[in-house]
Amino acid sequence: MPAGLDRTDKALLVALQDNARLTNAELADTVALTTSPCWRRVKLLEDSGVITGYQAILSPKALGYGVTAFVSVMMESHSRETARAFEQRLLEIPEIIACHNVSGRYDFLLEVLAKDLESFGEFAREVLQTLPAVKEIYSSFSFKSVKPARLIPVLQPGG
Repeated sequence: MPAGLDRTDKALLVALQDNARLTNAELADTVALTTSPCWRRVKLLEDSGVITGYQAILSPKALGYGVTAFVSVMMESHSRETARAFEQRLLEIPEIIACHNVSGRYDFLLEVLAKDLESFGEFAREVLQTLPAVKEIYSSFSFKSVKPARLIPVLQPGG
């Protein structure tokens, strides 16, 4: 937790994660501030990089994605140029909704959406296996999302 965040800042963060569509007046009421100080605090949280943006949370299922796959990728080469080329290419592929460079046997962990298993198989063959320097991929499929909200814990002092 960055230094200087007090109880009110933390309450603002919790409230905005819960509902980023709150008006400034509603948010101010939630954290017991008047609107002007509330707006200034939120602006400071944005300017300092604690709040990095706002977005709607979409339902993959409602948009026709029936499969969520977690794909572990092993690279052939670990050069800086290869990693940059791989990472840059990933940014261009909308079906890859998250990517982490990880430790262990594999180098990257991707979260991928697909319409169904057949379309995932085609995507794996025609897109994933053709990415720069990919040596091996290993896929696991999600049966259900147990904790879909990606809420960042707002730590209390000393926690």
